[in-house]
Amino acid sequence: MTSPTPSETSGSPLRVGLVGYGLAGSVFHAPLIAAADGLTLDTVVTRDEERRAQARAAYPDVRFAASPDELWARADELDLIVIASPNRTHVPLARAALEAGLPVVVDKPVAGTAAEARELAALAEERGLLLSVFQNRRWDNDFLTLRALLADGALGEVQRFESRFERWRPRLKGGWRESGDPREIGGLLYDLGSHVVDQALTLFGPAAQVYAETDLRRPGAAADDDTFVAVTHTSGVRSHLYVSATTAQLGPRFRVLGSNAGFVKYGLDPQEAALREGARPTRGEPWGEEGEELWGRLGAGESPVTGGGTPVRTVPGDYPAYYAAVGDALRGKGDNPVTALQAAEALDVLEAARRSAREGVTVTLRPAGTQASVPSPAHAPEEQPV
Repeated sequence: MTSPTPSETSGSPLRVGLVGYGLAGSVFHAPLIAAADGLTLDTVVTRDEERRAQARAAYPDVRFAASPDELWARADELDLIVIASPNRTHVPLARAALEAGLPVVVDKPVAGTAAEARELAALAEERGLLLSVFQNRRWDNDFLTLRALLADGALGEVQRFESRFERWRPRLKGGWRESGDPREIGGLLYDLGSHVVDQALTLFGPAAQVYAETDLRRPGAAADDDTFVAVTHTSGVRSHLYVSATTAQLGPRFRVLGSNAGFVKYGLDPQEAALREGARPTRGEPWGEEGEELWGRLGAGESPVTGGGTPVRTVPGDYPAYYAAVGDALRGKGDNPVTALQAAEALDVLEAARRSAREGVTVTLRPAGTQASVPSPAHAPEEQPV
């Protein structure tokens, strides 16, 4: 890392500049930054007056900038830049922040290609700066619960991992996320697919082969809205990953099958819904909890729908842990919670999935039987202007 900033050496809160105050910036990043010990939301970049009023009401001391260039011009007043703007801007803004000497957090996907992600990682290493990718779903309650079960060996040898991030949104909303322009990096493969692929690689290690099917189901759709990705990991586990906006009956979020038992969990982590509704994590207060009726079940030989298996208490979700880990990494007290190189591994899979769906082939990323270590555990809408 580079020499500590004044905030780092004085013990003062690290000052954060947030680029973008749309869905990602206002619902996820700003509240989680504000909730993290040792971080303070200093500046929000947005030209939209309505969004400025919204941010000012939530964070009375926040400053505003009309463009990211204003942040680079006063880089000595900031300790971290968070990029929560549309996907097409991630690479140029991350590069500009690093060149200005500022550590960076980038919302997923960090880039449109694995090559771009690796170029950013190399630039960050060259400058001695933190570059982290916001993969909040590593701190989902179901993911943390499954990690604990795997660590305990409760399932035996895992053979198949099924992960579904499904929604029922039969009508298009419009905006860049649904754009067919490849420069926008829209569609579900790169949106929700970034999450489910990252989770699968984090749990079961690198991908050896990738097969995918992508469809445009809704009238007028220009980007994939119903996608399936099959990953064969070098560890031998097979992951079947589903992301969809057109699922009229939702399947289990996770179904994990092992040599001794299986685990089935329904329902999405409640943190996103709570944040959208205006709830904010507060230190010492319950956060990310869900009711017993939504606990997953562990067992063998019978469906959980008919009462089979034993209920497994869901570990509370913990999105605040991401920014706590970022703060620790900036102060030299911990590791980067999600590196750009890890994100590049996920982008390798997404690019292979896109090619597989386009050409109708299975794409090989590594020779069959190649063994590689599983990553270490993580620390336990419509188009809008920036």
